[in-house]
Amino acid sequence: MPKKFYITTPIYYVNGVPHIGHTYTTVAADVLARWHRLIGDDVFFLTGTDEHGAKIEEKAKEMKLKPQKYVDEIADKFKQAWQELNISHNNFFRTTDKNHIKAVQKALQFMYDKGDIYLSKYEGLYCRGCEQYKKNRDLVDGLCPDHKTVPEKMSEECYTFKLSKYQDKLLELIKKDKLQILPLNRKNEIVSFYEKEGLEDISFSRKNVNWGIPIPWDNSHTIYVWADAFLYYLTGLGWDGFTPLIKQDRGINFWPPQVQLMSKDILRVHTTIWPAMLLSLGLPLSKTIFVHGYFSINGQKMSKSIGNVIVPNDLIKKYGVDATRYLIMSAAVFGSDGDISRQQFDEKYNADLANGLGNLVARVSNLLEKNNLELNLKINSNKKLIREYKEKMLGFKFDEVLKSLWQKLRTADEILSDKKPWKLEDKKEIKNILEPVAEDLLNVASLLKPFMPTVAEKIIKQFSVKQIKKSQSLFPRIN
Repeated sequence: MPKKFYITTPIYYVNGVPHIGHTYTTVAADVLARWHRLIGDDVFFLTGTDEHGAKIEEKAKEMKLKPQKYVDEIADKFKQAWQELNISHNNFFRTTDKNHIKAVQKALQFMYDKGDIYLSKYEGLYCRGCEQYKKNRDLVDGLCPDHKTVPEKMSEECYTFKLSKYQDKLLELIKKDKLQILPLNRKNEIVSFYEKEGLEDISFSRKNVNWGIPIPWDNSHTIYVWADAFLYYLTGLGWDGFTPLIKQDRGINFWPPQVQLMSKDILRVHTTIWPAMLLSLGLPLSKTIFVHGYFSINGQKMSKSIGNVIVPNDLIKKYGVDATRYLIMSAAVFGSDGDISRQQFDEKYNADLANGLGNLVARVSNLLEKNNLELNLKINSNKKLIREYKEKMLGFKFDEVLKSLWQKLRTADEILSDKKPWKLEDKKEIKNILEPVAEDLLNVASLLKPFMPTVAEKIIKQFSVKQIKKSQSLFPRIN
């Protein structure tokens, strides 16, 4: 039986169009999904959009659109971006989907009947940007650190989730890596939060937000956006709200997720509210939550007001799909912050792709055709390289994977420069130089499939015949 591998991106909030941050997480998830399919696992890859809440209501009003029309337009932009980037998701799911809405209501009804949700009055500081209540300790100089705004004092009747009830159980599960949080510094950060600050019961409804899912037992309230959104990881598999998982269709059999990828700004809610909801529902927790960092642009935070936001379509137009995927995945250590710039992308494209992989493919295929040489290359013949690759992939070290493959390409290039087969006349001698180099290229292309699927397939096709012919340039230089 193939192993099941369920991977999710965060559910992207539709208060803006997709940018390079969203792209980074989604391409990383796609790389893992594609690799697990290649090694024979049964994969389900979920991505989608989070479409309810006060912020969306306000944004739609600002755009003079009805909320549904607004979310349809932005969700389409995400769908289109992932299509253009050759993302191989099994489902693109939205929280405005009727099945999601019904399931969320059923799930919350179950939690309410269990006694985990109760009516109370919530008073506190509320950040509209985060759609979260904040404590004074969360603020920096009185401001929300993410949105640089002063949270407003808010007092309202709400249905409240007994988050505190699950504090001890969750802390134990996190410490024992039953809910594994990676990298380790992120686990330490969350353990410290549990031990020093602890979990407090949290608002699960809003009374004055119309754009949301109505609370099933009290239609004067709508479900708080986070409570609604988290359940998408279940409903995106076809879960109907509370039928036991084993009695449902194939999709839900993938539960729980092996990996949930996200950026650091949503780590805390994903390691407190989300697993507590699963415990309340009596469902298994996710296996691993992996947290990556942010991209800054030329040392500055990405911001619409500065005008430095990079959107995926701009990169695709300039570099092509596979080159864009490569540039993003090799730009930083996965799990740490990274600084990028358009100039860096240009330089890296020319060095690694135009002058590197593309040039090597052209040189080798040209020499083979010119000398009319027949080769019998074996794909996946470098077992040591495959072992190292697997180890790095299992450790989410995508940048290291790419570095080791490019080192292999550089070594091949050095062999050509050193031995200069174009100056030789003896075909046997030329073949002895070119054959191992061509096999290295074929091996690298095979391992590049999760990262650069189209280019990798082109190289594999080109180098899998006995008489290899030269081809058009894979990566034209950028001036």
